[in-house]
Amino acid sequence: MRSRTTAVLGVACAMALVLSACGSDDEESGSGGGGGGESAGGTLQVGLLTSLSGPGAAAAADSIRGAEARFAAYEDAGEGCAGDLDFDIVEADDTTSAQGALSGVQKLVQQDDVFAILNVSAFFYGASPYMTTQGSTVPVFGGAWDGAPEWSATDDNLFNSAPVPDYETIYSQAGEFFKSQGATKVAGISVVSPSSQAGLEAGMQSMEAAGLERAYVNNSVPFGSTDVGAIVLGIIESEADAVYTTLNFDTSLAIIAGLKQADYPVKIFLSPTGYGADLLQSEPAVQAGQGVTFSSSFTPIEQDTPATQQIRDALIEYTDNESGIPGFYESQGWFGADLFLYGLEQAGCDASQEELISTLQETDDWDANGLYPNPIPQSTTDYEEQCSFYVKLEGNAFVPIEGADPFCGEPVS
Repeated sequence: MRSRTTAVLGVACAMALVLSACGSDDEESGSGGGGGGESAGGTLQVGLLTSLSGPGAAAAADSIRGAEARFAAYEDAGEGCAGDLDFDIVEADDTTSAQGALSGVQKLVQQDDVFAILNVSAFFYGASPYMTTQGSTVPVFGGAWDGAPEWSATDDNLFNSAPVPDYETIYSQAGEFFKSQGATKVAGISVVSPSSQAGLEAGMQSMEAAGLERAYVNNSVPFGSTDVGAIVLGIIESEADAVYTTLNFDTSLAIIAGLKQADYPVKIFLSPTGYGADLLQSEPAVQAGQGVTFSSSFTPIEQDTPATQQIRDALIEYTDNESGIPGFYESQGWFGADLFLYGLEQAGCDASQEELISTLQETDDWDANGLYPNPIPQSTTDYEEQCSFYVKLEGNAFVPIEGADPFCGEPVS
């Protein structure tokens, strides 16, 4: 049976850049990660894999805040296992590469002996075979947007804090949303990575299923590049009236600026990244990003629900995020930590790694305390619907788009 859940069509793709980490050298630990099934207790060392160097590091610079804020809010509220456990984050650098991701998780498992790993790396696919074999006793929590096929399994140690992208199933959601915004001819841009390229192609097929025309497509943009003159020219020459991207926002912003400089309007420019406090703190980015549409797999803070109030208040209190609006990288840190804490509560605060893994394999009701409108199941990656929230930058605020709270679509033949 398929499960209804939320996802961003083609998001996976764009996230080459993720969470930076600031770990602790506290050596008091009540558990190990590489030894095979030790029980939780005392201070848990929790690994965090992200880009600390290379082209992805700049975008990942502040994303550790999400994980730190979730753990801090949990401990201060005395929730669940907080009375029995403390949490130390231990960082590992993927060097913005698949080989770096492998080296990073090997460090966390073999050297740091972590109890669990939070993955916020677009290059985890380079480490996933190792983690599901030699590192299989260590549970991993994170979004599946790196494209590793191991995320689709439901009997291993990888647990999804976001829907697992399925690029072979085309959903109507992206195409129908663009159609609702008046688009007729869509250009598509992605970075040069397998997941980004696959996400872009799935999005473009959704456009075609909705009756929209495929225009200029570029799926080989280097990570973090702002050399976009040829891309801007390609969009203009193709006469596209809409742009669908699976890019980091720095590259998207450069394309937007180029289109505006050329006085070339589009009906919708979609960015899967950029929604968050960081953009609002940059006056040039705010000016350049006016009218840009941003997608989000979780409920935007602007909807002011109990769940969004929780993450907003935690980011304001425990980090330097003054608005409490989480960016993509912060949200991924938060979700990974939240799923880990949920698993501990379900398995028991003194659960072993093996008990945590086996318990989570059977759970289907985690929804990040309501940030997702529907649960993210761990027993299936087959979904009835694909949904995204959409907001538009207007002035100094993100404004939810009416009728897109969320906007959902079913698989199309």
